[in-house]
Parts: sequence; structure tokens; C-alpha cells
Amino acid sequence: MSTKNTEQPTFEEALAQLENIVRELEAGHIKLDEAVTAYTKAVNLKNFCEKKLKDAQLKIEKIETSTENNLSVTPLDKIEE
Repeated sequence: MSTKNTEQPTFEEALAQLENIVRELEAGHIKLDEAVTAYTKAVNLKNFCEKKLKDAQLKIEKIETSTENNLSVTPLDKIEE
């Protein structure tokens, strides 16, 4: 039995799958039962991609150098615009 089915896709793979599902749904060439299943999968992929993006955003930090050449790190969500 392959473990490929239990592995989570990368963000890029999930996004590509989501785009393919959207194209198929928009084309209207899918039977109703298949469309409902595809829509459910698309929602799951969307949620997965959103979580990946949020996780990545939380890891991004702004690195600043002071006038004395000291480095400081500020989490992205603490940076004022």
C-alpha cells in the first residue's frame, strides 16, 4: 500500500488541484454528483491553502539594523504600516 495517499500535498500542489477543480466546475461538464464531490474537495483544498499561507505569514519577520549595527527582529504581525 502506498503512503502517497496519506501524505499532504504541498501548497503548490493543492493550489493546482483547486484551480483544476474550479475550471472543471466552471466548464459545467461534470455530473451533479461529481460536482458536489468536487466542490467539497475544493473547499478542503481552499482551507488547506489558507492555513499554509497563514502559517507562513506567522513565520515571516522583519529584520532591522540599528544605527549601532545591532540586529533586531520584529514579527510581521507587530509591524505598523
